[in-house]
Amino acid sequence: MIAKNLPTTRHCPTDILQTGFIQIYRKNTDAIRAELSAGLLAPRAHTSPKYLYDALGSKLFSAICELPEYYPTRTEAAIFEQHLYDIARSTGKGSTLIDLGAGNCEKAERLFHALQPAQYVPIDISVEFLREAVEYLRYRYPHIRMCGLGMDFSSSLDLPETLHRERRLFFFPGSSIGNFSPDHAAAFLARIRDACNADGGLLIGVDLLKGMEILHPAYDDAIGLTAAFNLNLLRHLNALLGTDFDARDWRHRCRFNLEESCIEMHLDAVRDVTVRWEEGERHFRPGESIHTESSYKYSREKFLQLLERAGFSQIRTWTDPQQWFMVCHARAG
Repeated sequence: MIAKNLPTTRHCPTDILQTGFIQIYRKNTDAIRAELSAGLLAPRAHTSPKYLYDALGSKLFSAICELPEYYPTRTEAAIFEQHLYDIARSTGKGSTLIDLGAGNCEKAERLFHALQPAQYVPIDISVEFLREAVEYLRYRYPHIRMCGLGMDFSSSLDLPETLHRERRLFFFPGSSIGNFSPDHAAAFLARIRDACNADGGLLIGVDLLKGMEILHPAYDDAIGLTAAFNLNLLRHLNALLGTDFDARDWRHRCRFNLEESCIEMHLDAVRDVTVRWEEGERHFRPGESIHTESSYKYSREKFLQLLERAGFSQIRTWTDPQQWFMVCHARAG
């Protein structure tokens, strides 16, 4: 779950380092409406997972990360706890730590004492959610220069020139890379590689292949938080596109796509329902779905090949005893 960015238009900051937070891009309402309308009218209706993350969606996802079924968060955290100083030796200290999809910034904060970043740059599209987190961190860590960026990083990593160009360490935890198809993941990783410059690197979390007895509950938990997270998308679509979705007409479903090696999240119509908005309408039969997210799972070998394809080298990996999850540090040079 992740990839939470919206189409936007450029807004140029004046002094990004002194403000503490800047929204570099502004929402392009027409582009958002066009993208959403095209997805809903496609032969197989779909939306980008970035639309799962409005303010409420971000809070629901934070709660999901606390669930016993949702293994990625605790497994990744355990890897960092066990291997943090070895990871810090690999990455080096004093970097500009660029946190992609930072959310509440808690994952990066756990690394501060070991990585000792000279500058911390959290990036997220949930602007108010991120702004609150940055204000809190600036109070706790006044010795670290911080600048939160409200921006869409999924299609561009054109960072402000005032950010340090040297020793950039991009941080992409939680297996958020799994929201991209392998081809799109390779292209995204290549953009990170280009933004690293010669002395930078990437610290990334990757979800590994495992049995459905572990995977399925992580995306369909017993108390229904993931269902609420998925269904909240409909409320967000009503706000963005002016649709007339009623959450009572839909139910959450997840399935494993064996051919693509990914978990898919869907919203299934529970009855005949017609959804209307200014640009069009769509009739859904009972059981017809809107595909809301894919989460690709990798073998260790396949993901290392993806990093090499993107131009990274000198890759080091750490994993948990069950081999459920992997953390990688890869160098750009």
